[in-house]
Order: sequence, then structure tokens, then C-alpha cells
Amino acid sequence: MAKIVEEKKEVTIVFAGDSGDGIQLTGTQFTNTNALFGNDVSTFPNFPAEIRAPQGTLAGVSGFQLQFGSVEVATPGDVCDVLVAMNAAAFKVNLSRLKKSGTVIVNTDGFNARNLKLAEYESNPLEDGTLNDYRTIAIDVSKMTRMALVDSGLGKKEVDRSRNMFVLGFLYYMYNRDLAATEKFIREKFKKSPELIDANLRVLKAGYNFADTSETFTSRYNVRAAQLDKGEYRNIMGNQATALGLIAASKMAKRDLFYGSYPITPASDILHELAKHKNFGVKTFQAEDEIAAICTVIGASFGGQMGVTASSGPGIALKGEAIGLGVMLELPMVIINVQRGGPSTGLPTKTEQSDLLQAVYGRNGEAPMPVISASSPSDCFDTIFEACKIAIEHMTPVFFLSDGYIANGSEPWKFPKAKDLPAIKSIEWDQKEEYQPYLRNLDLVRSWVTPGTKGGEHRIGGLEKADITGDVSYDPDNHERMVGLRREKIERIAEHLPLQKVENGAQEGELLMLSWGSTYGVVKTAVKEAHAMGMQVGHVHLRHIYPFPRNLKEILGDFKKVIIPEMNQGQLLKLIRSEFLVDAKGLNKVKGIPFTAAEILETIKKEVEKNEV
Repeated sequence: MAKIVEEKKEVTIVFAGDSGDGIQLTGTQFTNTNALFGNDVSTFPNFPAEIRAPQGTLAGVSGFQLQFGSVEVATPGDVCDVLVAMNAAAFKVNLSRLKKSGTVIVNTDGFNARNLKLAEYESNPLEDGTLNDYRTIAIDVSKMTRMALVDSGLGKKEVDRSRNMFVLGFLYYMYNRDLAATEKFIREKFKKSPELIDANLRVLKAGYNFADTSETFTSRYNVRAAQLDKGEYRNIMGNQATALGLIAASKMAKRDLFYGSYPITPASDILHELAKHKNFGVKTFQAEDEIAAICTVIGASFGGQMGVTASSGPGIALKGEAIGLGVMLELPMVIINVQRGGPSTGLPTKTEQSDLLQAVYGRNGEAPMPVISASSPSDCFDTIFEACKIAIEHMTPVFFLSDGYIANGSEPWKFPKAKDLPAIKSIEWDQKEEYQPYLRNLDLVRSWVTPGTKGGEHRIGGLEKADITGDVSYDPDNHERMVGLRREKIERIAEHLPLQKVENGAQEGELLMLSWGSTYGVVKTAVKEAHAMGMQVGHVHLRHIYPFPRNLKEILGDFKKVIIPEMNQGQLLKLIRSEFLVDAKGLNKVKGIPFTAAEILETIKKEVEKNEV
């Protein structure tokens, strides 16, 4: 039967199933296809915390949420229009995220007696009225996949692994999308296994044709291309953008990149991506532990290369003493913390912003260093590039903060031209003068001299350095002077930072929402909506957390109230209150999942109502 085509400005879909159901791959392919079509997209992969959680259990559910649209998309969406559930556990975990009258696509084979028991259901939700408020498309995906591959010669296990392609094909028809990008992906991924190419293509087309010929739904949907700025785009994940930003900074600084790391979720993909780019002079080293990794970076930086390491909170804790050594030696290094739930091992696959105070203060002694934070997957490129620029031009280790939400999420990225990237200039020794390791310029920055430079011999080590000469010193006055110089050098970086701007909403007024890191998209969305409703609310988002932008105090003073939403118990809040003596309030969430724009908007409404009363 002919299907009506309905226009949609934006759509949010959640894919959910067991880890073995190919949920992340399905979501990624659907995202890439929409990005190639020209939609603005934002994604949120949600991995189970256990590597091999038992199939069919609530703990083993893997999810992938994306929002795509013909308008600006700043978040993966609050509630979803469509839920794809491959089994009962996936259905149970995610049903609360589906809007009333939304569409749920279920694989009926995943709701047998065993799966219902594992999901802790006493009755089948497909039959007991649970779905009365939703539009349900029930498909025995397993059966349809097996029928498509009945003569393939593959075993049952291999056949069932193709079920995700049936769902993907079904959705491509439902949203009027072309199969070409996924067909190309399949051919490349399985180029050494022709039988798997054939199987996946057959199932993909079977899902598409089933949607076309069946009467399971009467409407198709069309989401037009977004009106993005002109330029070349690619869909990019946060860790990928971080890796490319490091390479770009390395080339602009004319210094080879050395990346010393130890694998840890969710930072490992930076190592994987950098390892692909040895043609750019990138050296990647997987150390035996976190301490060895940071020590190799110190050696690389001393040797004249751009030294970088990455970890998550537990690994950063292990690196602490060596990071302090980098501060004392005043070497250019970048330390990346892709934050996750803690403390200790905590929630490895869930997101938090709870390492901010660790970045600012988490070293023994007085060891100040700049801290900057990315706001989105594509922003990782610009922010890590700036981290490298600050490290080299001010001769200091720099903390770059990301988190699991940013690292694994994706969005379209308009990548820059090399000619548009700013230069990164090292502080060179004027060889007309005698070399003194701690002789400083007007910004208190010492020069970077690599081993082997004639006349530039100097020693390094973990004991306090004498001013100017760099000799070991136990003199108390010298120690106090060096501690003060290192702090003042970092504080002077603020003079080179851009002034802070009010991102959107009111430039002054009743309420300021002050955000950092991955809360950017939801706060931006909520403030825009609140401001459109007539509320005098503004939004400031911080990239530079230490030192703060030099005009931040002035902006804070332009608003009667300040609220700081963050995925911790109030870490930026503590910094703002202590630095500016502002009676800011916190909006805190520590659940391993991001805020929604609705949560932020509800808080704004309540605060505005208080003012009106």
C-alpha cells in the first residue's frame, strides 16, 4: 500500500539490545548516513559497564541514542520518538525514554519466556497493556533474518549476527534514506569474507523491502538537510577529534608528537586513532602502566617533542607525582582526562564531570597548571589544539578535560583548512647570551632547549630548582620565590585568553546559567527556550577553568543569580564561590548519565518563578 510521507524537523531514536546485537554499529551507520545526507546530528552511545554481561540481562543492555534534524541539533535528545528494542531487557531499560504516542519497534523473538525472566518481567509487556500509549511495530527480526539467509550456508550463530542489518534497512526505508553508504561500509569491513558481505547486504535489503511491502506502518518520514555553514564536513567522535587536534598542533608547532599512554576506558580510542597516523611523525607508545606512560612523556618533552598522555580519573591519580615533576621542570606537556564515573574504578562506561578539582588541585605541593575543557565532540579539536598551544608557548603542563559523553558522542564537524590554524611558537634561547634554564621572558616563561644543543646543557630532576640557574636548591627563600613564579606564570596566561562571552539568551538580568564541559548542549537548548518564553536568563560556557577568563567576574556581576549545572556534587561551584565570592547555586547530577534539556529548563522556570514572587 502507498505510504504517506510526513515532514519532521527533528527525530530522536534509541537503539537498544545486547552487546552482541551490534547496537553501536547500527547506530553509527544510521548516524553516518544522516550526516552524509546533510542532517545535523548528535549521538550518545551508552555501553554496559561489564565487558561480557550475561545476554538478556538488564546489566547487559547496550544503547545508542541519536537526534538528527533539519534544524540545529545540540543534544542527542531528551525523550525519543522511536525506540528499537531487540529484547525484553532493552525494552525495560529504555521504555521510560520513549515519549507518549512514540513508536516502539520490537524484535518479538527477544520476548520469549527466558528473556522475560532475565528482564524480571512477570508478564509479557507486549500483551499486558504496557504499550497502550505507544505505537507498536512488532517484528520477528530473528525469523525474518533467517528466512533471508536460508540458503546462505552460514551457521545459525553467524546468521543471527546479521539481525541488526534488518532493523537498519527497515529504518532506512522508514526515514527515506539511501542504503549506499552502509553497502560501501559492509563491502570494506568484510572484504576478506565474501560470504559475510553477501549475507549482510541481503539482510539489509530484506529489512528495507519488508518495510516497503508490509502494512506494519502507513507513514514514512522525511527530515530535510540542515542549513549548515558552507564547508566540508565529516561526522566525528570526540576522541577522534582530540587525536586530529593533537596532530594539527604538532604540525603547526613543527614538533613531532609523542603519545605515551596506558589503555583505559573511555580514553583508549585516542591511542587507537593516533596509531593510524605515523605518516605525520606521530609516535605512540603503550606503556606497562600509567606511571611509566607519564614518565615517557616527560622524557619526550625534555627531548624536544610534543609530549601527550591520556587517561581517566584512576589513571590520572597514578600520574600525579610525575605531573608535578612536569610542573617543576616547566616542560610543555598535555595531560588528557576523559572523565568517567568514580571513585576508584567506579562506572567505567558511564560519564561524570567529577575530576575537575583533581585537575586543578590534585598534586602534592603547590603545582598550578592550566585547565581547559571541551564542550562537544567537534570542539575537542579546537580545545586540544589550544591546550598544546598554551603548553608550548607558556612552557607548562596543561590539563585537557573531556568525558565519556563527549568522547563517544559524535556530531558533524566542519574541519578547518591548515592555513587557518594559528601558529604555535616555542620560546627559543637567544644563543648570544649564556644559557640559564630558568631565565624568563616578560610572561615568566623559560626557553625550551633540547639535549644536544651546544651550550644548552642543564640538569633535570625532582628536587627544587634554583631561580635562573636551575641548580638544586634547599634555600627556603628560593623555594618560596619559585613557587610564586610558577603560580604567577600560570595566572598571566589569562592575559592571552579571549574574553568570556555570554553564549545566548540575555546579556544581563535575573539568572545566569554557568556551564562547563559536556553540559553545553543541554544548557544552550534550555536557555534558548527559556529566553524565547520571555525569561531574562543568559548562558555562559567556560572553556578556560584555570585561569578563569579575566572578565568573568564582571559578567557574573551582571546577573542577580548564578546556577551551575554539573555532573558532580558542585566542583566548579566551589571554585566560583571561592574565587569571586559569588553566592552561586549548584544543580547537580551524579547518575552516570547526562542532564536533559528538560531538567535544566525546569530549574530555570522554578528560579524565575521565585524571583517573580
